[in-house]
Amino acid sequence: MASSSRSARGGASDSSSGAAPADKTCRSCGRRIEWRKKWERNWDEVVYCSDACRRQKVSAADRELEAGIRSLLASRAATATICPSDVARAVTSDETEWRALMEPVRRAARRMVAAGEVEITQGGSVVDPSTAKGPIRIRRKR
Repeated sequence: MASSSRSARGGASDSSSGAAPADKTCRSCGRRIEWRKKWERNWDEVVYCSDACRRQKVSAADRELEAGIRSLLASRAATATICPSDVARAVTSDETEWRALMEPVRRAARRMVAAGEVEITQGGSVVDPSTAKGPIRIRRKR
């Protein structure tokens, strides 16, 4: 079988050592950062997955959403899960504004997964937060 220049996880392999660079997580959105050739010389300095995440960073409002997730999980049974919409509704008093908070809540949940605080599930199974599409649930790490 011919050797490939792609690693098993789909990224390019590190040609100097033969091993793929260590996975990283974006500080802003919590998604996995895929290694790119253009980052070869400064891979250790890369902390954001995109220019949009670099501009947005993590705000006080984002930290409030993380606190909202922690608070809701603490108020439920140890095995309970919460929906991101529960968090969005809990942090805003306006019934129409919660929808705009759905993606920021998902971003907060992904950051918390990277920190080892929570897990994201779909259909009761833990999923990769970087690739999860559709409805998700958030639960305490087991």
